[in-house]
Amino acid sequence: MTLLPVADAQARLFALAPAITTETVPLAAAVGRWAAADVLARRTQPASDLSAMDGYAIRYADRPGPFALIGESAAGRPFAGTMAAGETVRIFTGAAMPDGADSVLVQEEASREGDTIHLTGDGPRRHGGNVRVQGLDFHDGDVLVAKGERLTPARLAVTAIGGHGVLPVARRLRVAIAATGDELVPAGRDLAPGQLPESNGLMLAAMLAALPVEVIDLGIIPDDLAIMTAAFAGIDADILVTTGGASVGDHDLVRPALDAAGGSLDFWKIALRPGKPMMAGRLGGAVVLGLPGNPVSAFVTAQLFLLPLIAMMSGARDPLPTTIAAPLGEPLPANDHRTDYLRGELRDGQAFASTIQDSSMLRTLARATCLILRPPQAAAAQIGDSAEILILA
Repeated sequence: MTLLPVADAQARLFALAPAITTETVPLAAAVGRWAAADVLARRTQPASDLSAMDGYAIRYADRPGPFALIGESAAGRPFAGTMAAGETVRIFTGAAMPDGADSVLVQEEASREGDTIHLTGDGPRRHGGNVRVQGLDFHDGDVLVAKGERLTPARLAVTAIGGHGVLPVARRLRVAIAATGDELVPAGRDLAPGQLPESNGLMLAAMLAALPVEVIDLGIIPDDLAIMTAAFAGIDADILVTTGGASVGDHDLVRPALDAAGGSLDFWKIALRPGKPMMAGRLGGAVVLGLPGNPVSAFVTAQLFLLPLIAMMSGARDPLPTTIAAPLGEPLPANDHRTDYLRGELRDGQAFASTIQDSSMLRTLARATCLILRPPQAAAAQIGDSAEILILA
């Protein structure tokens, strides 16, 4: 079977995904999700000219004064009258500019004698100085957040001040996670000979913790075709993720169990290191993603396929992982026909690959701060050559 390039596998995986319905949620529940439509401002911000400093509202043409103090303007309590020539109003940061005023004299450059204000410094440097003009941030109807953008805390803040209390987003996905293998036991248990603590399910659930999903823990499924088939057939999820059992050995049962449960395989085997034996398909309304059992392979394929799939199904405009360029701190050998994602570290702005890249070594993964991408057939790289880097959180 020809190995599928990573980009082609990502595209085919995305094509398997069903459409997800949207829901409208309060802003506090929208953090970390993706906007299902453009979010347009429902008001202008600021709604009127505001003072950017504590001081005195004046007419720029009246400098250098003196100025007759006639009132006060504070945030939420604007001055109700109109300023005439030679007059001033005490004003505070964020307060509305009085009618007739166009600039603010900061309080550090003013002195007060009774109800008379004197200029003691240079005053505002220009007409409109120290004033936030109406619409400085945005106007009614402006796009505040584009469809498909992640709803970060800052974007939620701008939608709130833009007049919104709720937002449309894709509903939360249900992601079922199953670890397969007779050798696996729950973490923390005593081990019999040949047994291994299960770590992939925990790792994957932790990778999804900040995403808008509901994780369904199917636990450990033994290498028994009937048991595995029944577990698969009974799922109610948008995505089924398995780890282990995705290769061709006698005990690799994910593929036959998928078939027996009424599912179908779309592709299998990726031109990727680590993670070659990954598979993807459908089971009822769910996308099935069969990740390798080796922990590093499971981690890398989750980074490249599971997390982007969740983002895409949740409405992300740019669901694929973002990379940066960084110079190599050491030479790397030429690559073969598979894309390599090398565990590594960024030190002083340079990328260094870990010495041993065996896909079973979790300690090396735990110390890694990045993955160094090596394209297929890449020539040998030297110190200082630029490399594509995927930063790990």
